Amino acid sequence: MPSTVATRTAPRPAGEVDPRLVDGVLAAAMAVVVAVVAAADLEGTGRAGAPAYLFAAGFGAVLLARRHAPRTVLALTVLGIFVYYVFQLPPIGIALPAVAALFSAAEADRTRSVVTAGAVLVSVAAYFRVDEGLPVSYLVSYDLLTDIALVAAAVALGVSVRSRRELRVQQERLRALTAAEERREAERRLQAEKAGIARDLHDTVGHTMSVIAVHGSVAAEALGRDDDAVARALEQIRSAASATLRELRTTVKLLRTPGADPAERSSIGLAGLPQLLATAEDTDVAVTARIDVDPAELDATIDAAAYRIVQESLTNVLRHSGARHAVVAARLRDGTLDLSITDDGRGTPPGTAPVRAAGTGRDGRGLAGMAERVGLLGGTLTAGPRDGSGFEVRATLPARLGP
Repeated sequence: MPSTVATRTAPRPAGEVDPRLVDGVLAAAMAVVVAVVAAADLEGTGRAGAPAYLFAAGFGAVLLARRHAPRTVLALTVLGIFVYYVFQLPPIGIALPAVAALFSAAEADRTRSVVTAGAVLVSVAAYFRVDEGLPVSYLVSYDLLTDIALVAAAVALGVSVRSRRELRVQQERLRALTAAEERREAERRLQAEKAGIARDLHDTVGHTMSVIAVHGSVAAEALGRDDDAVARALEQIRSAASATLRELRTTVKLLRTPGADPAERSSIGLAGLPQLLATAEDTDVAVTARIDVDPAELDATIDAAAYRIVQESLTNVLRHSGARHAVVAARLRDGTLDLSITDDGRGTPPGTAPVRAAGTGRDGRGLAGMAERVGLLGGTLTAGPRDGSGFEVRATLPARLGP
């Protein structure tokens, strides 16, 4: 069974008048004005009859096509004026019947046609007025001046209407582009926030799982031989798991709360390093801290990033290096935070490649995540084996973010 599809035109914005109604009113007005002037028969020709009114109706009717064929309407109007006077009908002015056509052509940006038509009308009118014996002084001071004024006013009005319409179009286009850019910027912010949350989850969960794995191994080895060691290992597992669960709940709350401030995701920073280092030391890795930084001199974002870098670096020490000793150093000089984490382990873990600059990729997400984090904050990061033995992560970050 054949289907029919109903088509509907897009609704006009509120307050906008139907263009067909505008054209109809303009056509009727032109016909009435020309008919009234013809009926007045100012020069007393006695020919104010049906032919004159028929021409008046024609001058109005042709305007119904002004939007689709403005130059054609202008040409027909000029030709109609000349034919009207060929039949020696009552004078109606040379420019008056063409005012609407000139306006329409100017509104449609047919400038050359408008100028040509206006010049022809004024020139022809002037020629025949002089030929009829009208004094040149009168022609210049009144008749010619009136025709030129009518033509100029019609053209100026058309150009003004076109300019306002083009301005509205440009404003609408600008608003659309602005809205699109705002949507793209919102999407970029959302993606950046997602990436930030992903990095934090990776760092937090990765560190916690490393601690749990190490203490789980300790508990398994001490089971049945040293109940106190088992209890301490299980307590460390419980403590690490509880802290991670609290942070995960905070993250989930942030994701579920519209308009939440990402800064509320975590209050971590260099002030929390003692607990982090103590967790590492509980896994039999001795950690030396050389922290010469007042956290109050750092932006919260920088402070949190520094903590995450230390956390991820220590996670790598616990998981890969086999180190017995690590050194965490941080100092603030001339508005720049220098951060380094070194160990005495095996060096580069198997399957990894050194990271030499912020944003450089490698196998695994740990160092790459750190490099990405540092790069987004305008800093640099290098990571790789130390001369002799061990591994080093070094980051440089601005103490304050720019506006």
